[in-house]
Amino acid sequence: MTGIIEVATRTAERRPAPTNSDFTDLARLVKGAGLMRRRYGYYWTKLIAVPVSFAAAIAVFIWIGDTWWQLFTAAGFAVLFTQTAFLGHDAAHRQIFRSGRWNDWISLIIGDLFVGMSYGWWQHKHTRHHASPNQIDADPDIDLPVVAVTPERAARARTPVMRWIMSHQGVFFFPILLLEGLSLHASSVRRVVVREPVARRPVEIAFLAIRIAGYLTLVFLVLSPGVAAAFLAVQLGLFGVYMGMSFAPNHKGMPIVPKGLRLDFLRRQVLMSRNIRGSRFIDVLMGGLNYQIEHHLFPSMPRPHLRRAAPMIADYCRDRGVRYTVTGLWQSYGIVLRYINRVGLGERDPFACPLVEQRASLTA
Repeated sequence: MTGIIEVATRTAERRPAPTNSDFTDLARLVKGAGLMRRRYGYYWTKLIAVPVSFAAAIAVFIWIGDTWWQLFTAAGFAVLFTQTAFLGHDAAHRQIFRSGRWNDWISLIIGDLFVGMSYGWWQHKHTRHHASPNQIDADPDIDLPVVAVTPERAARARTPVMRWIMSHQGVFFFPILLLEGLSLHASSVRRVVVREPVARRPVEIAFLAIRIAGYLTLVFLVLSPGVAAAFLAVQLGLFGVYMGMSFAPNHKGMPIVPKGLRLDFLRRQVLMSRNIRGSRFIDVLMGGLNYQIEHHLFPSMPRPHLRRAAPMIADYCRDRGVRYTVTGLWQSYGIVLRYINRVGLGERDPFACPLVEQRASLTA
């Protein structure tokens, strides 16, 4: 099957690739429907709600005091931090204001000061992901340190321990997410203190220091050491799981793009992304990330418009023979687990050849 994919790749590269006119026509339809207009009322409500919610959560935390009941509070903080991170994600994509500077500062305040994640680190990583989703040597989201999402990554496991973990990674995937919250904070701190490009480095260092030191001081002032350690473990663990379960369904288990394959913008974004169907509760739960196709096509589209845009974009893609993938939430997790498990077991081509079909459709 690997040989078939290689032949399909060479054939696709010899034929003219579709132009970007398909996306241009779609963009015209979306803009004409008013789906790119700003939603200032929606976002100002959320921006005001952030400090109010944090103040209320801190007040409840202090009022409850030194008790093991605070583990439930820790779960609440995990949800609050994740929902706040979703708002920072919107600002970073220029969804809130027309001014890039205003969006940058909102992202800095929300990400660094409230959540404890570096905006500069996230922007550097996430911009590369949006430019080349699921493309080998281009998308950092498929080059993870522990979980292998490509056969190439699994083959690079050198130690027996890493090979054993990757061969069982379908089982370990969700437990590993318990460490994701700590990893996000650690990566953020590392980015702002090492010699790597970061805009507004002094601001980020100050905001992260205030957030991390202030949060730890609050926890250890109110709680005894044992309860405080358990509180932080629950909060960081659930924060990582919530973040991971919101982002993992979007691209994991979708076709992997070979390094040299060139695709037009519409197909590059649609074929490698997966939407999650559901109610408005799912929209809130996942911060709009369940409309991943629409978000990748129009990153600056305000979150409330994604639900309205989805049927229009789905019809447009089907009319042009572009596969538009939608699954249920739990079904998506099953797809992700089966995919990474097959990769970890060493299968060179973990797909039932959808990539070949999609390349064939591009060259038809």
